[in-house]
Amino acid sequence: MNKKILVAYFSASGVTAKVAKKLAEAVGADLFEIEPESPYTSADLNWTDKKSRSSVEMNDPAFRPAIAGKVDGMEQYEVVFVGFPIWWYVAPTIINTFLESYDFSGKTIIPFATSGGSGMGKTNERLAPSCPGASLLKGKMLNGSLSQAELETIQNWLEEIGY
Repeated sequence: MNKKILVAYFSASGVTAKVAKKLAEAVGADLFEIEPESPYTSADLNWTDKKSRSSVEMNDPAFRPAIAGKVDGMEQYEVVFVGFPIWWYVAPTIINTFLESYDFSGKTIIPFATSGGSGMGKTNERLAPSCPGASLLKGKMLNGSLSQAELETIQNWLEEIGY
Protein backbone atom coordinates (compact mmCIF):
# COMPACT_ATOMS: atom_id res chain seq x y z
CA MET A 1 0.00 0.00 0.00
CA ASN A 2 1.51 3.25 -1.12
CA LYS A 3 -1.03 5.65 0.33
CA LYS A 4 -0.72 6.94 3.88
CA ILE A 5 -3.54 5.63 6.10
CA LEU A 6 -4.80 6.75 9.49
CA VAL A 7 -7.07 4.84 11.85
CA ALA A 8 -8.78 7.36 14.14
CA TYR A 9 -11.11 6.01 16.78
CA PHE A 10 -13.28 6.93 19.75
CA SER A 11 -13.70 4.21 22.35
CA ALA A 12 -15.86 4.70 25.41
CA SER A 13 -15.21 1.29 26.98
CA GLY A 14 -12.11 -0.08 25.24
CA VAL A 15 -13.86 -2.37 22.75
CA THR A 16 -13.43 -0.07 19.75
CA ALA A 17 -9.82 0.64 20.79
CA LYS A 18 -8.92 -3.06 20.52
CA VAL A 19 -10.47 -3.32 17.06
CA ALA A 20 -8.80 -0.07 15.91
CA LYS A 21 -5.36 -1.28 16.99
CA LYS A 22 -5.77 -4.57 15.12
CA LEU A 23 -7.06 -2.77 12.04
CA ALA A 24 -4.17 -0.28 12.06
CA GLU A 25 -1.68 -3.11 12.34
CA ALA A 26 -3.36 -5.07 9.54
CA VAL A 27 -3.38 -2.17 7.07
CA GLY A 28 -0.10 -0.54 8.12
CA ALA A 29 -1.80 2.62 9.37
CA ASP A 30 -0.98 5.24 11.96
CA LEU A 31 -3.29 5.33 14.97
CA PHE A 32 -5.03 8.27 16.66
CA GLU A 33 -7.42 8.10 19.61
CA ILE A 34 -10.26 10.63 19.52
CA GLU A 35 -10.50 11.59 23.18
CA PRO A 36 -13.17 13.87 24.63
CA GLU A 37 -11.86 16.97 26.39
CA SER A 38 -14.01 15.90 29.33
CA PRO A 39 -13.76 12.06 29.65
CA TYR A 40 -16.98 10.07 29.91
CA THR A 41 -17.76 8.43 33.25
CA SER A 42 -19.88 5.29 33.69
CA ALA A 43 -22.79 7.51 34.73
CA ASP A 44 -22.31 9.60 31.56
CA LEU A 45 -22.64 6.45 29.45
CA ASN A 46 -25.81 5.15 31.13
CA TRP A 47 -28.08 5.06 28.09
CA THR A 48 -31.09 4.09 30.26
CA ASP A 49 -30.89 7.47 32.04
CA LYS A 50 -32.42 10.14 29.80
CA LYS A 51 -30.44 12.79 31.71
CA SER A 52 -27.04 11.09 31.30
CA ARG A 53 -24.45 12.99 29.30
CA SER A 54 -24.49 10.57 26.37
CA SER A 55 -28.30 10.60 26.21
CA VAL A 56 -28.41 14.41 26.25
CA GLU A 57 -25.73 14.64 23.55
CA MET A 58 -27.34 12.06 21.29
CA ASN A 59 -30.75 13.71 21.59
CA ASP A 60 -29.26 16.82 19.99
CA PRO A 61 -27.75 15.97 16.57
CA ALA A 62 -26.11 19.43 16.50
CA PHE A 63 -24.19 18.83 19.74
CA ARG A 64 -20.41 18.66 19.29
CA PRO A 65 -18.38 17.44 22.29
CA ALA A 66 -14.92 19.01 22.46
CA ILE A 67 -11.92 16.83 21.57
CA ALA A 68 -8.74 16.82 23.67
CA GLY A 69 -6.12 16.65 20.89
CA LYS A 70 -5.52 17.01 17.17
CA VAL A 71 -3.90 14.83 14.51
CA ASP A 72 -0.53 16.26 13.53
CA GLY A 73 -0.11 16.40 9.77
CA MET A 74 -3.62 15.31 8.77
CA GLU A 75 -2.88 16.52 5.23
CA GLN A 76 -0.49 13.55 4.71
CA TYR A 77 -3.28 10.97 5.02
CA GLU A 78 -5.23 9.92 1.95
CA VAL A 79 -7.38 7.31 3.68
CA VAL A 80 -8.86 7.74 7.15
CA PHE A 81 -10.65 4.91 8.91
CA VAL A 82 -12.90 6.37 11.60
CA GLY A 83 -14.02 3.99 14.35
CA PHE A 84 -16.58 4.31 17.11
CA PRO A 85 -19.20 2.44 19.12
CA ILE A 86 -22.73 2.74 17.76
CA TRP A 87 -24.86 4.96 20.00
CA TRP A 88 -28.58 5.21 19.28
CA TYR A 89 -28.07 3.58 15.85
CA VAL A 90 -25.50 6.17 14.68
CA ALA A 91 -21.98 7.39 15.40
CA PRO A 92 -21.56 9.43 18.61
CA THR A 93 -21.56 13.18 17.89
CA ILE A 94 -17.88 13.38 18.91
CA ILE A 95 -17.19 11.75 15.52
CA ASN A 96 -18.85 14.73 13.82
CA THR A 97 -16.63 17.00 15.94
CA PHE A 98 -13.57 15.10 14.68
CA LEU A 99 -14.62 15.21 11.03
CA GLU A 100 -15.47 18.91 11.21
CA SER A 101 -12.03 19.67 12.66
CA TYR A 102 -10.18 18.95 9.39
CA ASP A 103 -10.48 19.44 5.65
CA PHE A 104 -11.08 15.98 4.21
CA SER A 105 -11.54 17.19 0.62
CA GLY A 106 -10.20 14.55 -1.78
CA LYS A 107 -9.66 12.02 1.01
CA THR A 108 -11.39 8.69 1.53
CA ILE A 109 -13.15 8.15 4.86
CA ILE A 110 -14.07 4.63 5.88
CA PRO A 111 -16.22 4.29 9.00
CA PHE A 112 -16.10 1.18 11.17
CA ALA A 113 -18.08 0.51 14.29
CA THR A 114 -18.58 -1.80 17.22
CA SER A 115 -21.94 -2.56 18.78
CA GLY A 116 -23.60 -4.89 21.20
CA GLY A 117 -26.38 -5.58 18.75
CA SER A 118 -27.31 -2.85 16.32
CA GLY A 119 -26.02 -2.18 12.83
CA MET A 120 -24.70 1.03 11.25
CA GLY A 121 -28.19 2.53 11.06
CA LYS A 122 -28.12 6.07 9.61
CA THR A 123 -24.44 6.57 10.41
CA ASN A 124 -23.28 7.65 6.94
CA GLU A 125 -26.30 9.88 6.48
CA ARG A 126 -25.41 11.70 9.73
CA LEU A 127 -21.65 11.83 9.02
CA ALA A 128 -21.73 12.98 5.38
CA PRO A 129 -22.47 16.68 6.12
CA SER A 130 -19.44 16.74 8.46
CA CYS A 131 -16.93 15.79 5.74
CA PRO A 132 -17.76 17.71 2.56
CA GLY A 133 -15.53 16.95 -0.41
CA ALA A 134 -14.51 13.55 0.96
CA SER A 135 -15.40 10.17 -0.42
CA LEU A 136 -17.34 8.60 2.46
CA LEU A 137 -17.46 4.85 1.92
CA LYS A 138 -20.04 2.50 3.35
CA GLY A 139 -19.03 1.54 6.86
CA LYS A 140 -18.41 -1.89 8.32
CA MET A 141 -19.30 -3.44 11.65
CA LEU A 142 -16.14 -4.92 13.19
CA ASN A 143 -17.33 -6.45 16.42
CA GLY A 144 -15.21 -8.38 18.85
CA SER A 145 -11.70 -9.50 18.14
CA LEU A 146 -10.92 -9.55 14.44
CA SER A 147 -9.99 -12.96 13.13
CA GLN A 148 -7.18 -13.43 10.64
CA ALA A 149 -9.80 -14.11 7.96
CA GLU A 150 -11.57 -10.81 8.74
CA LEU A 151 -8.27 -8.93 8.58
CA GLU A 152 -7.49 -10.51 5.21
CA THR A 153 -10.97 -9.53 3.99
CA ILE A 154 -10.24 -5.92 4.95
CA GLN A 155 -6.87 -6.01 3.22
CA ASN A 156 -8.46 -7.49 0.09
CA TRP A 157 -11.21 -4.88 0.19
CA LEU A 158 -8.65 -2.07 0.40
CA GLU A 159 -6.74 -3.51 -2.54
CA GLU A 160 -9.97 -3.71 -4.57
CA ILE A 161 -10.69 -0.02 -4.04
CA GLY A 162 -7.13 0.92 -4.89
CA TYR A 163 -5.43 1.21 -1.52
